[in-house]
Amino acid sequence: MDIKSALFYVFSAVLLFAAFRVITARNPVHAALYLVLAFFQASGVWMLLKAEFLSITLVLVYVGAVMVLFLFVVMMLDINLDTIRQGFWKNFPLAATLGAVVALELAAVLLGGFRVSEPPVAAQAVGAVAAQVSNTKDLGIALYTQYLYPVEIAAVILLVAIVAAIALTLRQRKDSKFQDPSQQVRVKARDRVEIVKMDPVRSAPAPVAAEEKQA
Repeated sequence: MDIKSALFYVFSAVLLFAAFRVITARNPVHAALYLVLAFFQASGVWMLLKAEFLSITLVLVYVGAVMVLFLFVVMMLDINLDTIRQGFWKNFPLAATLGAVVALELAAVLLGGFRVSEPPVAAQAVGAVAAQVSNTKDLGIALYTQYLYPVEIAAVILLVAIVAAIALTLRQRKDSKFQDPSQQVRVKARDRVEIVKMDPVRSAPAPVAAEEKQA
């Protein structure tokens, strides 16, 4: 067994364990952390398969952005675990049936893929040529030549989504406090501090007589 095979089995074992803990962990934060671990192991498997772009994208997009956002949301919402567990056994038969169907489909696909056969000569030649070319470079060339317009359209859609999210967040609401950056930039010291001149010593007021108080 070479080093690549050993790393594949290690990554796969940790990936299966992390995926199992995602669905069995009682704490949502722990489940999200196990999902992050599963993503890292899948990234390692893709790296062994020489899919560098997919591996790095998985780490940057899902681990670096999506899962961090999930963790913040889960920790800020303070989810009630007792409410989540309600109705578990009621929906368990349907979930078990769907899980068994998915497992059978995966088994059928994997058993069909494990059949060892001698590849044709043309496929061997194509594989030898593809092994000498970086898939990241080929993907970049394909995106910015053949699929240039779809990439630009997707970029415009994402830009509109970002601007819309910022506009919705920064809109003026009566129940939220916000600051105007333009007013902060134009502010001066005399607008913030007012110096009032007062006498250093002031005489105490004369006591009021009791008769005057009654009057």
